[in-house]
Amino acid sequence: MSEMRKRQSLVGKVISTKMDSTVNVRVTREIAHPIYHKRVKQYKNYLAHAASLKPKDGDIVKITAIRPMSKRKRWQISEIIREAVKIG
Repeated sequence: MSEMRKRQSLVGKVISTKMDSTVNVRVTREIAHPIYHKRVKQYKNYLAHAASLKPKDGDIVKITAIRPMSKRKRWQISEIIREAVKIG
């Protein structure tokens, strides 16, 4: 019983940091079209809790599933994979 269960995790890009301790993360998936078999990108946005880590817009982050914190917030930022680079 002391085994840690593996939580679902996704990798995405931070698109908004305007809320308090919450960020908006866009996760992109590439799937094959069922008829034409061309690779098509699909997007989904997730609200993630950012308690100790403070990512900025454009950062690539890893989010893991947690118990629901609010109506739409069921994910937490576990690590910042790549920092965004500002040019100029």
